[in-house]
Amino acid sequence: MSSRSRISTELAGVDLANLSEKEAGKIFLEILNNGIHGISFSAYLENQAPGSQISEEQVQKRMDVIQPYVQWVRSFSCTEGNEHIPRIAHKCGLKTLVGAWLGTDAQKNENEIRGVIEAGKAGYADIIAVGNEVLLRGDLSEDQIIEFMLKVKRELPHIPVGYVDAYYEFTVNPKITEICDVILANCYPFWEGISIEHSLLYLKEMYHRASKAGKGKKVIISETGWPNLGSPEKNAIPSYKNAIQYFINAYQWAMEEDIEIFYFASFDETWKIDAEGDVGAYWGLWDKDRNLKYGN
Repeated sequence: MSSRSRISTELAGVDLANLSEKEAGKIFLEILNNGIHGISFSAYLENQAPGSQISEEQVQKRMDVIQPYVQWVRSFSCTEGNEHIPRIAHKCGLKTLVGAWLGTDAQKNENEIRGVIEAGKAGYADIIAVGNEVLLRGDLSEDQIIEFMLKVKRELPHIPVGYVDAYYEFTVNPKITEICDVILANCYPFWEGISIEHSLLYLKEMYHRASKAGKGKKVIISETGWPNLGSPEKNAIPSYKNAIQYFINAYQWAMEEDIEIFYFASFDETWKIDAEGDVGAYWGLWDKDRNLKYGN
């Protein structure tokens, strides 16, 4: 029996809600030490935010922390030093989902597309994501995103190209779904105010909605997670125990159904408070100082 199968079997029937924090932490560590599919790479240090220049040194230090536990790393941008992430990840033996960040700044968009193409041509990109939640933010139209995707596809015909957004966007934007080689769906029961008790069922429904929209295309959960601190979102309560329980539930399901998940996120990032409130700073499996938050 493989270690994944053994862990899945051991978890079957376990009532996570009634476990102590210590017991839940032990299961968390067993899953993490066995290795998870992928993680969203948090590059920014305490005094940094998008717009800051990221150094190779800080990327390497953070990559060294996560490398023993993951197979894939997801990056979000190919400018301002983020272009170091896929190269360093490959050097560490990890595969990469490399993102080009698209927004309202036309010149930045061109720089991002150029950067992701360069990463692909250098052999550092295993999957490419052209844009992240662009439709959700309303920054660009579906046709504008497709134009960028086609440009990348023409330059890199050997690399799967997709687009990342909330799971339901693939239902309401069928043209972009059609052009994706792979569906990259962000699935957050927390942000939809779902209680921890119902979060796994809701996560499954999110995945299946994206899968139905994709009509047989591969679906990867490009982001999901649960914060340990901050303000509640309706019935979704941030806590140490809930964050562990969500992680365990998600990966038990992933092991059983062979679902690929990029967990959000690797490290806490304080800059997210401005966009997401106090809860935005506490999604990492490791804290801002690279200390593992759970199971210790």
